[in-house]
Amino acid sequence: MRFHEFSEATLKPQKPLTPDQARIQGMKNQVKNTQKAIKAEKARQKIKAGQQQLATL
Repeated sequence: MRFHEFSEATLKPQKPLTPDQARIQGMKNQVKNTQKAIKAEKARQKIKAGQQQLATL
């Protein structure tokens, strides 16, 4: 997206979401947050496993 296209898109007023749309948007946000948490937990576990492996050497 070009800069002027991006700036134009952000300047347009948005209509409030209907309750159904808000529920769907909330679920999408929850999925994104859960995916981030899973990724962070996997990274923590990988670091912990690496530290344990170094400790045994």
